[in-house]
Amino acid sequence: MQILEAAFHAPESRAYRAVEVVVWSLILTSVVLLLAEPLIPSDHGSRPFLRWVDSALLAAFAVELVLRVATFRPPDLLVFHRPPLGRLRVHMLGRLRFVLQPMMLIDVVTVLALVPGLRGLRALRLLRLLRTARLFRYGNPFAGLFHAFERDRFLFLLAFSFLMVQVGLGGLSLFLIESAHNPNVDSPADAIWLALVTITTVGFGDITPVTGLGRIVAGVLMVGGMITLAMFAGVVGHSLLNAVLSIREEQFRMSSYVNHLVVCGYEPGMDLLLSTILAELDGEQTKVVIFADLERPPEIPPELYWVRGDPTKESELDKVRIVRSAAIVVAGARRIAPQQADAITLLTLFTIRAYLKRQRANAQRHQPVYVVAEILDSENVEHARAAGADEVIETRRLGFSMLAHAIEHHGTADTLSQVVLRGENNLYSGRVPDGVDSRTYGELVTALDLRRRGGIVIGVTNSKSGRESVNPADDFPVDHDTRVLYLARERLLEGAGTAGPA
Repeated sequence: MQILEAAFHAPESRAYRAVEVVVWSLILTSVVLLLAEPLIPSDHGSRPFLRWVDSALLAAFAVELVLRVATFRPPDLLVFHRPPLGRLRVHMLGRLRFVLQPMMLIDVVTVLALVPGLRGLRALRLLRLLRTARLFRYGNPFAGLFHAFERDRFLFLLAFSFLMVQVGLGGLSLFLIESAHNPNVDSPADAIWLALVTITTVGFGDITPVTGLGRIVAGVLMVGGMITLAMFAGVVGHSLLNAVLSIREEQFRMSSYVNHLVVCGYEPGMDLLLSTILAELDGEQTKVVIFADLERPPEIPPELYWVRGDPTKESELDKVRIVRSAAIVVAGARRIAPQQADAITLLTLFTIRAYLKRQRANAQRHQPVYVVAEILDSENVEHARAAGADEVIETRRLGFSMLAHAIEHHGTADTLSQVVLRGENNLYSGRVPDGVDSRTYGELVTALDLRRRGGIVIGVTNSKSGRESVNPADDFPVDHDTRVLYLARERLLEGAGTAGPA
């Protein structure tokens, strides 16, 4: 008995997996037979054999359903001791509730395919995929639907009870009124059919009331039908909306996007950051996805993707395909103290780097994911670099320094703004072209000769160490890892793999 119980109710057991393989084989075979049946002539010699195989498959489904219900142990018996009659009652009611679960009801309905006219129901067995396969890692909307039915079963029971009472009373009343005058109402079943199509506002017209009192009853049923539909709409909307919307957490992960930009964190006021990103990048080549733990605000431009999640949780980073992204921006929060905001930024950086380190696909990249972090307190700059940021932006210090410097050196703030902001001249970072063999900064500037093309070299940076040198001496050593920092109206040297100015 324990083996049978494990085979049908313990997904972690080997017996359960073996039963699932057998059941799936039977399901696929049954569906193939169903699809092949119309293609085989009715007088073909294989018809009797196929019908026999079909009946055997349906019988196997019925046996599997009976064993699944028979081996079910009601949870009540695991908690309380019951007398023999009490145990019998718990067994019966527990199994009844088990059978009435949504996924079990699907299995029960498919067994009805034993009736020849209902053989097409066997295809519903394919829905078993929703129970066995891990198609959805974070929010299975179908599982949410089933849980919603189970959680709010009283609401659905109330709605269906109200509908059944209307159909029963309305059908009985119409039968008593119409049966003596209406040739189309020969039995209570005809009257119940008339009541049902009236309440649901379908109105096939095959049966209509002919007496005045019958039309009055039908009118009452019409009004009651509108109330019933409104009740069902409210119940369904309350129970299933969140379950259906959970598919949002899966749609980006299951996409094929690569080389995209991930912005971690968002709060009101960051729309300027997003508009600047859109101005810097080519939206057709580099997709931008915002990853934040709140619903999508209305001010977000439609060309940006939004994925709800917590970037400080390693288990959720795959929602934005972070291992396949080109770059990550970790934005600091403004509504809390700078130290608290930086603490969240540091935790996000540690989480991202730890996650990427464990991903096999990360070792196959041509270039590592480039991570840029915003730090609000200068004391945390080195902490951010240690946490894995390739580049750290001290936004508060940068702004305050520009303000203070402009007091003594007039016009410097405007000049720096023109360099930093996208305009006629931008600051770019590019690789040294092939064929340029320079050992010092002076030789590199002479060999590049960017002035002839409308550019000015202002410094270099080492792509491995990240060390930057602005306007170094001519004898400053450079090597093959050197990247050039220059001002120009457009990109003159090949970049690092992401579109837009560096």
